[in-house]
Amino acid sequence: MIEVGHFIGGKNVPGKSGRTADIMQPMDGTVRGKVALASAAELRAAVENAKAAQPEWAATNPQRRVRVLMKFLELVHKEYDELAETLAREHGKTIPDAKGDIQRGLEVVEVCIGAPHLMKGEYTEGAGPGIDVYSMRQPLGVVAGITPFNFPAMIPLWKIAPAIAAGNAFILKPSERDPSVPMRIAELFIEAGLPAGVLNVVNGDKESVDAILDDPDIQAVGFVGSTPIAQYIYSRATANGKRAQCFGGAKNHMIIMPDADMDQTVDALVGAGYGSAGERCMAVSVAVPVGKETADRLVERLIPRVESLKVGPSTDAGADFGPLVTAQALERVKGYVDLGVKEGAKLVVDGRDFKMQGYEDGYYMGGCLFDDVKPEMRIYKEEIFGPVLSVVRAANYEEAIRLPNEHEYGNGVAIFTRDGDAARDFAARVNVGMVGVNVPIPVPIAYYTFGGWKGSHFGDLNQHGADAFRFYTKTKTITSRWPSGIKDGAEFVIPTMN
Repeated sequence: MIEVGHFIGGKNVPGKSGRTADIMQPMDGTVRGKVALASAAELRAAVENAKAAQPEWAATNPQRRVRVLMKFLELVHKEYDELAETLAREHGKTIPDAKGDIQRGLEVVEVCIGAPHLMKGEYTEGAGPGIDVYSMRQPLGVVAGITPFNFPAMIPLWKIAPAIAAGNAFILKPSERDPSVPMRIAELFIEAGLPAGVLNVVNGDKESVDAILDDPDIQAVGFVGSTPIAQYIYSRATANGKRAQCFGGAKNHMIIMPDADMDQTVDALVGAGYGSAGERCMAVSVAVPVGKETADRLVERLIPRVESLKVGPSTDAGADFGPLVTAQALERVKGYVDLGVKEGAKLVVDGRDFKMQGYEDGYYMGGCLFDDVKPEMRIYKEEIFGPVLSVVRAANYEEAIRLPNEHEYGNGVAIFTRDGDAARDFAARVNVGMVGVNVPIPVPIAYYTFGGWKGSHFGDLNQHGADAFRFYTKTKTITSRWPSGIKDGAEFVIPTMN
């Protein structure tokens, strides 16, 4: 049994609130350990540490700050396998998938090594008679991130790396379901040379979240999770004068045109729809074949592929996906499948009764496939977050593009086609933040930005890429003139370029 407290002031500290939560091991349903749930007072202690450490860190030049990131990368690679195994045991995803989780986080750290360039301001000489104008980017101070269970390495690193590279101190509130990897990340940053107090990890639940949102010294909050909570955090944070970027739910469509390569399409749908047991905000959960012939061919090929998916424990490197994260998540997803049947959708592959031999108490579910799903059904409207794929048949291209355009979520979308004209039109017209053309999970590479539209994103700046540095800094603009013997007299009108 492990015990996870908090990471404050550069060291692990036990919880003081007296409240804890179980850390489960989804592959067998056993209790792996306990995690402390912080009180508002414990969150405040972390803020005090961050507030004390931040000015000296901000005064450290950017090149020296990013050397810490470089050393951190070196340290992570030395224990990559151990981190991936820990992540898999607490989340449920397979070890190869856990390694991908870590790698996508490290790619953002790599981009943040360019902070000296990304932090540069602008300079204009001679903007007026003897006047120069220049700008500088400065850190906000103490900032925070509230991150989800489904990517316990990637999303914390997406938040931490640009924030500290820009000179801020950071408070991380990771998911209490799989806290061990975020805690180890903090330890490795200290080993890499990050000053104590610059990065603090506070484990907890709603009490610590509300403490973050209400703390007067926290200047900005980033969040990834469900849309209702994203709305709540964005509203409360901004009402308290904080910057906020909050990423919510998704219902990602894949449009399959009649000319699509069907082998490529089915491979993409199976991987994007069922990988990580569907617990990804960029998972494809809706397939939209255009035309009856396309739909019939697609479903005919999908059925045996979904039936043959290999479900296994997290430690089985040959498994296609592992268990869901909790017993509650498993029951929720099964409930959606029950609902889809009741709503009249055709359940052509039913994975509800799957049991893993030797792991009967694990949170396993086989792949489910619905055909003839209609836009008015709840299984189409709501995010299921499990290994469930819905086929919504469209009569033509215009009907197909209307589906993602009119859906309340706008995270990711894809089109599979051989027609460059159709793909170009789709990319221009679809009302969604991230678009794939023959790419099923269009998560941008780390030097572009990640972000959805509509109910999938609250705020005006995205994650990673240049937007991350804009979010974690404020711009100061200086207009400068040095005495040169020129005496203009008093000016009583607003300065202009005339």
